[in-house]
Amino acid sequence: MKGMGNMMKQAQKLQSRIAKMQEELADKTVETTSGGGMVKVAANGKQQIISIQIEKEVVDPDDVEMLEDLILAAVNDALTKSQEMVASEMGKITGGLNIPGLT
Repeated sequence: MKGMGNMMKQAQKLQSRIAKMQEELADKTVETTSGGGMVKVAANGKQQIISIQIEKEVVDPDDVEMLEDLILAAVNDALTKSQEMVASEMGKITGGLNIPGLT
């Protein structure tokens, strides 16, 4: 029984560290660009887009599809980088263990 109690304490410590890390990740950001820097997107560690910047030169009313594609590419890349950042930080806490539902 003593081993089980110790294991529960370890699980609680891990859970506490993960909760703290998730709070900290909300303040960490990643940024990406598309179109040679014409569209910039930033995302936080909660996989939320926090800013989009579009250079005036890329705004062409006759080619809205190109702008949409640039925004989509930058947003998807920002979200991917955000997920990678979270996975990296989570790996530091879990020691690389793949624990379902934690990322």
